[in-house]
Amino acid sequence: MLRPCVDIPRWCNEVAAARPFATAGELLSFAELAAPDFTEAEIEAALAHHPRIGERPAGSGTEARFSRSEQASVSGLEDVQDRLLAGNRAYEEKFGQVFLIRAAGRSAEEILAALQERLGHTPAEEVPVIAAQLREIAILRLEGLLHP
Repeated sequence: MLRPCVDIPRWCNEVAAARPFATAGELLSFAELAAPDFTEAEIEAALAHHPRIGERPAGSGTEARFSRSEQASVSGLEDVQDRLLAGNRAYEEKFGQVFLIRAAGRSAEEILAALQERLGHTPAEEVPVIAAQLREIAILRLEGLLHP
């Protein structure tokens, strides 16, 4: 159940091992703090499951459904799609992995601005940003599972 939220086994195991939770809020609070400081290897493995921003996620599984919903603000805008494609390419060339951002609740322009800003980061500066984005996505997805 937790793996589609973020495929980091250490996080999933810590959250599962802490059960039972008295309330959904208690679960979410614990999940926000579980497995602090994702490692670069954990981030790399988790990113393997994330589609590029602006690309339609393939598949019918829970993770693909989450991604389609989260990226709704950037679908169908051709100019934005072109700029995201170019930005994704630049990001992947620089960092060797897909650009990851919590897209839910952000406009396409906000996502593009964040992409441009993050292209200015060094790899060392980018790792904690990616980890924070993974955690935000995990919590939003967990909320979605608790309150469909």
